[in-house]
Amino acid sequence: MSAKPLKPRSPEETYDPALQVARQELAHREPHMVAARAGVVYRRITDETGEFDMPFWGQQFVVTFPDGIVLKAESRDEPSIAEQILILHYLITADGIPMASNWIAFRELPGGMGYAPAFQGRADNRLKETFGHDAEGFHRAAKALGGEKLSFGDASCMFRIFPNLWLSAVLYLADEEFGASASVLFDGAASHYLPTEDLAVLGGMLAGRLVKAR
Repeated sequence: MSAKPLKPRSPEETYDPALQVARQELAHREPHMVAARAGVVYRRITDETGEFDMPFWGQQFVVTFPDGIVLKAESRDEPSIAEQILILHYLITADGIPMASNWIAFRELPGGMGYAPAFQGRADNRLKETFGHDAEGFHRAAKALGGEKLSFGDASCMFRIFPNLWLSAVLYLADEEFGASASVLFDGAASHYLPTEDLAVLGGMLAGRLVKAR
């Protein structure tokens, strides 16, 4: 008798342990200090409970304290588990270092060199393949996501993902001599606000949302 094939694990099954660890870590932090370092507002409800007002990618969320439950501000629905983890990790990781005045590539992040080829496939190449001949489509998609124009390359935009963590996407169009190229870049202080593995996820999400919004 053959064994039944295993069902693929859902995102919730895969990432729930990380979510629970993040909630526990947040519960042991001093909330007003967390808020100050992350650039968000903490509203006390009782002496022991409260909520963080969390802007994330142009939308408003709340994070309960000490439970660490992440909810959409208007509907009070939970966002995707990936978004919950990113929001909690931002609150946990933020150390209040001022944002930098420069952009860096993923490979310049701590430990980023080893994962750079995978990140290129996850983010940079997707943008290149989609927008390598379509600057207008890039700007249209970026505008739909709240992007702000920059002056780099043939097309570029900045995205205020978290209060103290911004990303940008830069596109160089193909011409007669060179093929197209694209890069997702990070504020130079990004590693003070999310671990490198989360920044990889965030960069991939940005590329995916741009492609979808084309």
